Amino acid sequence: MKIYCYSRCSTCKKALAWLDERGIKYELLDIKEQHPGEEELRAYHRLSGLPLKKFFNTSGMIYREMELSKKLPTMSEDEQYALLATDGMLVKRPLVVGDDFVLTGFREKEWEEKLG
Repeated sequence: MKIYCYSRCSTCKKALAWLDERGIKYELLDIKEQHPGEEELRAYHRLSGLPLKKFFNTSGMIYREMELSKKLPTMSEDEQYALLATDGMLVKRPLVVGDDFVLTGFREKEWEEKLG
């Protein structure tokens, strides 16, 4: 299982602590330095079953600066994938990628169901 995180993100720190407490093994990737590319994002999106909007870090500075809440509704999926692939800080984190699932963000109940 891969987990994309940002080292200064408090939610990521909580998520990693949660995994460590349960002895769950993972490969840690720095979302800023090793962010997923467009093809990976497409695959993760398909696997997740979530709306593509759930892959955006809506509370992030770049998201707000670019006024993406106004722009995303008029962008095609291809444009959204291309944009997400440009900067890991646009991607919701932590992003967990397992063999048959993808989780965006840290919601303990959801993680317990998938990983617990």
